[in-house]
Amino acid sequence: MRLIGMVHLPPLPGSPRWEGSMERAIAAALADARALVDNGMDAIIVENYGDAPFTAGRVAASTVSAMTVIAHEIRRALPSTPLGVNVLKSDPRSALAVATAVGARFIRVNVLAGAVVADQGIVQTDAYDLLRDRRLLGVEVAIFADVQGKHAVPLAPVELEQQARDLASRSLADGLVVSGRATGDATPIDDVKRVRSAVPDVPILVGSGVTPETAADLLSLADALIVGTSLKRDGDVSKPVDPERVRRLVDAVGGR
Repeated sequence: MRLIGMVHLPPLPGSPRWEGSMERAIAAALADARALVDNGMDAIIVENYGDAPFTAGRVAASTVSAMTVIAHEIRRALPSTPLGVNVLKSDPRSALAVATAVGARFIRVNVLAGAVVADQGIVQTDAYDLLRDRRLLGVEVAIFADVQGKHAVPLAPVELEQQARDLASRSLADGLVVSGRATGDATPIDDVKRVRSAVPDVPILVGSGVTPETAADLLSLADALIVGTSLKRDGDVSKPVDPERVRRLVDAVGGR
């Protein structure tokens, strides 16, 4: 699982830009998922990207139910493709619930350790309850946690290496995600090196700004790449996945 493509969901029921049709939302998600997998991506993540502005806490039940329906349809269409779930801004317990219901392999968690200041205000870890939920549910859903994730800054200063070690040893993350400062921003290769040095035995994923030009170098340090914006038509995150852009990325790292 080297290349993970993003399925940025359109606005879901209850969000400000919801357009009133689950059928259209499902169709758009399925089209992006198929475009990613049919052109060489190894895995996909579904994320409620269209629901901005996001809450700092638990999302609404309508969000969880809509994501579960869409993720289930993707699993039915692409049963052999590893699926991940991310519930923004950082609701890992809901992500785990969706993943458990549909048989997803992993979740991405934007804030698994400490607290950050983001456009939602202060967002805090929910690792205590998340890990106990996973134990209670008896599932083997991997937790991929952001190290000083996008669109946020730590409430108190903390070195990148220290947070990486805390996430792995104290928050029990199964993998760590290193990103740029915002969606689509390039991930500094020095940050990847620093995290790799701090936790050499933990899987590292690059979480933003990957392009065909940077993918091979990043994969020489990281175990996997999470790619979204650069695979969209015209490189616009709000547009559908462009199959030709997917093929260029896959070819840049030597194919599937």
